[in-house]
Amino acid sequence: MRDHAFVAKPMITIRKAVEADFDAIWPIFHQVVQQGDSYAFDPDTTREQAYSIWMGSELTTYVASIADEIVGTYILKANQPGLGSHVANAGYMVDIHGRGKGVGRAMCEHSVAEARKMGFYAMQFNMVVSTNESAVALWKQFGFTIVGTLPQAFRHRQLGLVDAYVMHRFL
Repeated sequence: MRDHAFVAKPMITIRKAVEADFDAIWPIFHQVVQQGDSYAFDPDTTREQAYSIWMGSELTTYVASIADEIVGTYILKANQPGLGSHVANAGYMVDIHGRGKGVGRAMCEHSVAEARKMGFYAMQFNMVVSTNESAVALWKQFGFTIVGTLPQAFRHRQLGLVDAYVMHRFL
């Protein structure tokens, strides 16, 4: 009889971020954006610029923790002002050491529930880089569909010009 080890998934806690959390968010933001493979933000975005992008008053910022260590963050906001404000938009970032632990999945699930609670009717991602296959697959698992392809809309740091997708789902 073989002895199989049980590997438990880490407990992921998600909560609204407070200003003091930016000290932990900044290295994640910097790491993700500097890679130049998933976000259109300038890889040289400064800490001050990142703060205004990720902690602005027009959005809600969340952090995901494992054992009290922040390993991920996401933002939730209206995709457009005024007559487009019934559609939510979100962006997710996971620390390199938090990847493969279900953090992105947990944040997506949390964001869909939060968007519903906030009264949004649908959710849309405006620029999902086509080569970010794990993100595209995860969003599809959560019911998002590709509703449009933006040809060569993203300047990938390693691959050059690649397509980006607009992904959408009703809540």
